[in-house]
Amino acid sequence: MTLSRLPILDLSLADDPATAEGFRADLRRITHEIGFFYLVGHGIPAAEFSRIIDVAQTFFSLPEEEKLAIENINSPHFRGYTRTGGERTRGQVDWREQIDIGPEREPVAEPEFDFDNLTGPNQYPESLPELKAATDEWHAQLTELGNRLLEQWALSLGQPADHFASAFDRDPESFIKIVRYPSAESDDVTQGVGEHRDGGTLTLLYPQPGTTGLQVLTEDGFIDADPIENAFVVNIGKLLEVATNGYLKATVHRVLPTKPGEDRISIPFFFNPALRSQLPAVDLPPELAAQARGVSVDELDALHSVYGQNAFMSRLRSHPNVAEKYYAEYLTD
Repeated sequence: MTLSRLPILDLSLADDPATAEGFRADLRRITHEIGFFYLVGHGIPAAEFSRIIDVAQTFFSLPEEEKLAIENINSPHFRGYTRTGGERTRGQVDWREQIDIGPEREPVAEPEFDFDNLTGPNQYPESLPELKAATDEWHAQLTELGNRLLEQWALSLGQPADHFASAFDRDPESFIKIVRYPSAESDDVTQGVGEHRDGGTLTLLYPQPGTTGLQVLTEDGFIDADPIENAFVVNIGKLLEVATNGYLKATVHRVLPTKPGEDRISIPFFFNPALRSQLPAVDLPPELAAQARGVSVDELDALHSVYGQNAFMSRLRSHPNVAEKYYAEYLTD
């Protein structure tokens, strides 16, 4: 059967003993087969969705000099503003501008590992204090939601609800991107974001209602994943795929260039464990283990290291300007 639209899951069904098992069966099946779905029934008020979109639009309408004052080139922690065309996917330019906001922490005074350099403060524009307030609240709400979803995945895979909790119980490294996709300036712009799979645990994405651009790869080719108001687009990352020996599927997706005269806001929240953690492997029940696809050796080697090493190498590839300024010793010709 050809899939033309992502399925919709209602998280409120997990709270009712009469419907919880059915919800978990659907969650398991969908993320085994597709790896993407819309999430409703999450309990986050509609006003919070409007607030985060509004503050994003206000940020991107600031004068260019105010945004460049907090450009990520000022941050060895890869925080702050990235100008349009400043990020790469698979070496190709992504046509978007954005701000990256992670956990607010002091830099590690004596880094033990390379990825300790990711820990540090954020950068915010002085003229927009509501950006910090709105993203702090968004981060807190989506962290709770991410934990709820991980509990449901654990239960759906025959594990205790807290199976994954140890990776998140101290200094988890989840972060927010607030992204604007402006219209393409020429035919040379070929991607909003290039084809990729997310490298972390799971992503909770809120794309601006009434816009289009996100596409998900299925067995029959790419399909559109257009926004549903006040619903998240959810996908798993490679860490969950590796933890389940490929039973759960991290799926390729992309964002097309925005049409002339249009722009769009998109706000992904990347729910990830502590930099020094990795997800506990799942000992699947025999009937599920028989359906596990396995993980290729190269990905297994890369992704069974601690999360932070993967995150650090990803930042180096995606933000060459920051890498060249602070981490030139890691770059190769």
